[in-house]
Amino acid sequence: MDIKEVQQKKAGGDLVLIYENKLTSKEDIKDFILEGEAAITFPQGRMRLENKLAAEEGQKANYVLWCPEEFPSDIMITWDFYPIREPGLCMMFFAAKGKEGKDIFDSSLQKRTGEYIQYHHGDINAFHVSYFRRKEPDERGFHTCNLRKSYGFYLTSQGGDPIPDVADAKPPYHIAVIKKGNIVIFMIDELEVFRFEDNGESYGPLLEGGKIGFRQLAPFIGEYANLKVFQLNAE
Repeated sequence: MDIKEVQQKKAGGDLVLIYENKLTSKEDIKDFILEGEAAITFPQGRMRLENKLAAEEGQKANYVLWCPEEFPSDIMITWDFYPIREPGLCMMFFAAKGKEGKDIFDSSLQKRTGEYIQYHHGDINAFHVSYFRRKEPDERGFHTCNLRKSYGFYLTSQGGDPIPDVADAKPPYHIAVIKKGNIVIFMIDELEVFRFEDNGESYGPLLEGGKIGFRQLAPFIGEYANLKVFQLNAE
């Protein structure tokens, strides 16, 4: 059974590809929206993200790169991940919408510049899964993947991170986020890392639709390829 079959089984239904981006050149991301400052290059034919500002500037050195597409509620997001330099960490935002259901780029919303508080206590709602967490000393000693839900800073689920440190890594690592109804599943190389069932009350209302985006914490360097989004149980 290959990874797509595993993911399809986990998703519990048919998968229909609705978005695909190889992330091989600047042309592929010409419509993406960067919040904060980052160097985005393609030295290996893959999208490489790297901070422009010194890591010593803290949250000001971090950034989010948004895909401009609006996606439906029940989706599976997959991509290939290559860790290049640590420390740092990576995130994927999904189901991101502005307050009152607005588009996250609505002019009435607060300007965002990559500082984390703007994303979990600003005026957007989203899930954000963090992985390859090698920023703080405790993260480097005990590797986990975390799912948080915002508005708020709710840690809703957690699981062990199977990706080794850069020195021992053998990328690409195939990563998948499945969101169906009130269920969120996170997988790395066919391994289910965690599963979260949202009751729509403990951490705010259920999140529906919205945008996806990549985030990195300085001074991490990572590469990404083969971004795909599948709709689940599409008619």
